[in-house]
Amino acid sequence: MKLMRLGARGRETPCVEDATGVLRDVSAVVPDFTPTTIPTLLETLSAQDLTSLPSVSHEGVRIGAPIARPHNVWCIGLNYSDHAEEANMPVPDEPILFTKPSSTVCGPNDSLLLPPESRKMDWEVELGVVISKPVFEIDKASAMDHVLGFTIVNDVSEREWQLERGGQWSKGKGYPNFCPTGPWLITTDAVADPGDLAMSLTVNGETMQDGTTRTMIFDVPTIVYYLSRFCLLEPGDLICTGTPPGVGMGQKPQRYLQVGDEISLTVEGLGRQTQRVQASSRETR
Repeated sequence: MKLMRLGARGRETPCVEDATGVLRDVSAVVPDFTPTTIPTLLETLSAQDLTSLPSVSHEGVRIGAPIARPHNVWCIGLNYSDHAEEANMPVPDEPILFTKPSSTVCGPNDSLLLPPESRKMDWEVELGVVISKPVFEIDKASAMDHVLGFTIVNDVSEREWQLERGGQWSKGKGYPNFCPTGPWLITTDAVADPGDLAMSLTVNGETMQDGTTRTMIFDVPTIVYYLSRFCLLEPGDLICTGTPPGVGMGQKPQRYLQVGDEISLTVEGLGRQTQRVQASSRETR
């Protein structure tokens, strides 16, 4: 099943693609895709004749994040062996965990906001995982039973704030619009193997990242299981699972985003995001 949300920020309409490829407005059945509605979402939608619902098009319409304001955004750092090598950091023995505030989550094509004091704003294409029901102290074998589906995430980072200003990584990860998400949420039954997906990212048409989830150090079931040992994961929670090599910090010389840059990223079978960088101001935040 393919889920999408369309419309102005805060007023998005939940939509589902039917078996014929037509996008349907399901707001009469499910008011929105939220942490509250997610636990029964698939059961509710499966019981409907989607073809009886209004058809819609996403052409020329803003696409929102596929889940409305998750309670938590969990992130795994240095989770690709080739990215750890690029960063000149040791391959971690256990997943590195940090968080982003949910205020970072925005639509897949919304503008990236360059903070006034930013000097090292970077990109990261990632596979996003959305949780379907509460997860706490589960075993690894049942981890995927708690996953609703997959999406694309750009884990935007301000590297100076993240690595040079002291404290936790979250400092460089939490600015508004630093987590473009979507366009689709693809349920697990429609993704054959999340551990074998091509992924890429371009800046102004130049390929920067060209990788695959095959080089993940910790796969999706391991990540979900591992997080459940330390945290309660809730329906709608988003997990950003790490990025392959090719980030700006790893370029020689290093390269960071500037106003006017266009970033386009894709994960196999999950669609494409495209963002343009604009200067942040009180009006844009």
